[in-house]
Amino acid sequence: MKKLLLASVATVSFGAAAAAEDIKLGILIGFTGPIESLTASMAAAAENAIAEVNASGLLLGGSTVSSVRGDTTCAIDTAAATAAAERMITADKVNAIVGGDCSGVTSAILQNVARPNGIVMISPSATSPALSTAEDDGLFFRTAPSDAREGEVAADIMIERGVKSVAVTYTNNDYGKGLSEAIVNAFKAKGGEVTIVAAHEDGKADYSAEVGALAAAGGELLVVAGYLDQGGLGIIKAALDTGAFDKFELPGGMIGDSLAPAVGPGLNGSFGQVAGADTASPGMMALAEIGKANGFDVNSPYTTESYDAAALIMLAMQAAKSSKSTDFAGKVMDVANAPGEQIFPGELAKGLQILADGGDIDYVGGSNVELVGNGESAGNYKEIEVIDGVQTTVGFR
Repeated sequence: MKKLLLASVATVSFGAAAAAEDIKLGILIGFTGPIESLTASMAAAAENAIAEVNASGLLLGGSTVSSVRGDTTCAIDTAAATAAAERMITADKVNAIVGGDCSGVTSAILQNVARPNGIVMISPSATSPALSTAEDDGLFFRTAPSDAREGEVAADIMIERGVKSVAVTYTNNDYGKGLSEAIVNAFKAKGGEVTIVAAHEDGKADYSAEVGALAAAGGELLVVAGYLDQGGLGIIKAALDTGAFDKFELPGGMIGDSLAPAVGPGLNGSFGQVAGADTASPGMMALAEIGKANGFDVNSPYTTESYDAAALIMLAMQAAKSSKSTDFAGKVMDVANAPGEQIFPGELAKGLQILADGGDIDYVGGSNVELVGNGESAGNYKEIEVIDGVQTTVGFR
């Protein structure tokens, strides 16, 4: 059964404040691999949430939190990711994990490491629809929306832009398969034609064969459900070099500041979407100020979601009066949703105090957090277009 309410939650003592302790929070994302250009800002944002909580002195009787970094590599071979998670839990004794990042490694960590050890995971970027129904013993949550939602958004954007037929390529892993299926099904349901759906492998030096097959099938543009630092980039370069396609739909894994400079002017006019809230919202404006002061880019994909994942873990600990995952897992949904006083980035001390006093909070965060169903984000998206060599936000969904 998905999202079982843990019986141990009901037995947590709400008496005297817990003795101060050194709590460890794992930051388990792909510091190397196909999205490595995104992870510096992701980690920095999560660690700034930790610093904010530490500065307050209000968590669990003055407890402090330290981060432990681990590298998933975001690879199809999940051995490195599971080994990093095992080290975090058995050697570093982390209380919970912000991560994983890519969907395949996240699933492997959840099933092989987190569940057997009773450790909460909140992923800021794993988006595979398969994770919505994965057995998780109530331990897994995510602040990025499922690709089932992104498929609908991508189809809407293409239809509104007058696109009638597309070819689709996807990176051959859980993320790529799930996302491509969501986009294809949504686009077809809205009357669009899909000429071909073909996988590509990451790490190849030459994608001319893959692009040749895609070009032969035709289509007004190419949907690239891949990674911006890996095969997705190679596919786009090969397509432009051969003249196979001159416009691309770019899902979340392809969004990042490194893509347009790597491709050049040929990417102008391409468009896509990535999880993200309106930059004019109170949460995003607050987090932008924090990022500016601390050297991370709040507009980099999944950065806001990383801050929010770390914040939710620590606020749930406070609500449960325990740093033990099986104690506070049942509080994550409570602190993330109404009722309660809204809490934004920079206000974690306020949230901790309200919880310590026995009150309720509704953590809005930077990404307009609302956890639904199986503990996943209801979802906000930024619509992106490449204009004059820059991936530019042109709307919100």
